[in-house]
Amino acid sequence: MSENDKKLGLSTRAIHAGNPPPEPGAPVVPPAVMSSTFYGGEGDESGALRYTRYGNNPNQEQLAAKMAALEGTEASLLLSSGMAAIALTVLSEAEAGDHIVASCHLYGATQELFTHELPRRGIEVTFVEPGDEAEWRAALRKRTRVLYLEVPTNPALRLFDPRVPAALADEHGLLFAVDATFASPVNVRMAELGAHAVIHSATKYLGGHTDLIGGVISGSHEVVGGVRDLMKLYGPSPDPHMAWLLDRGLRTLVVRMARHNQNALALARWFAERPEVEATIYPGLEGHPDHALASELLDGYGGMLSVVLKGGGEAADAFAKAVTLALIAPSLGGVETLISQPRFTSHRHQALEEREAMGIPDGFLRISVGLEDVDDLTADFDRALWESQR
Repeated sequence: MSENDKKLGLSTRAIHAGNPPPEPGAPVVPPAVMSSTFYGGEGDESGALRYTRYGNNPNQEQLAAKMAALEGTEASLLLSSGMAAIALTVLSEAEAGDHIVASCHLYGATQELFTHELPRRGIEVTFVEPGDEAEWRAALRKRTRVLYLEVPTNPALRLFDPRVPAALADEHGLLFAVDATFASPVNVRMAELGAHAVIHSATKYLGGHTDLIGGVISGSHEVVGGVRDLMKLYGPSPDPHMAWLLDRGLRTLVVRMARHNQNALALARWFAERPEVEATIYPGLEGHPDHALASELLDGYGGMLSVVLKGGGEAADAFAKAVTLALIAPSLGGVETLISQPRFTSHRHQALEEREAMGIPDGFLRISVGLEDVDDLTADFDRALWESQR
């Protein structure tokens, strides 16, 4: 992030950071540069070989500069998906024989990566309860290279203090990586709380319109450079049009997140009063176990809301069939309200006992609250709740 960017507010950065200097006759919106390769790179003094697979297409570079400005980091890198950002961040720091300590509260695909794929590559992973500093410390080994946390968690919406593993990482010279997808840089800037690598699935709130797949890693030049080196080898660089779409999404990120935060809090309070609902899970509710920490760390409680219906899986199935405005679909973070059952999507590979231990029983619904009028959403959910208990 440049010194000039540091003086600007978050909305201003989201609109202007990374844009080329204005010139008479130039487009106000930077165009998509749909070229895989560019002239030059033969012994010129800059040494810059511009090639879209290297992540230095103009659209990729503009987007990276904007994300670094939003996160408050030296650099950012755009990748083809959130999972690519997670995998390459870890692989850039750890090799066969190394060790990672990770939170046991993780997105299903991340859990699969850490449980099955990394050990296949000779990288061992220890899972800890992230709210317990003693567990983090006890899990450290001589060849530990990475500490990994997801905040807020998907889909149980738990928050754990990132400053605890951040301090341990600094003490032992380790990389501390945080997946902050659910919060977005509007609600929290994890680098300010000690994260060395901040990861987002740009598919969600950053893009915001359910029309792209992407991932972002932000951190120091050294950390981002290591991920870029692996991106060149493994190939998950994004196409210029996706980068252009993401830039368009970021321009409205701050105002969208304000509405997501507002709508989700209103719906959480509404669900909490409903007799058909066994539990309403939202960090903005005083009864949430991490409400105090969320109020301290976050600038907004987010657009993700989870509920557990009385009647278990059968009730959740009936609810899903009854909604007409909200859409049953995986993913999240778009302008439309989406509902999913993690037992069928992100956590379908886990046994009921495992899911229950993570706070995801049958009857659990994850709701990505969109930007619709709240009265219309409550009317839709009112009908669905009635159907769920018939």
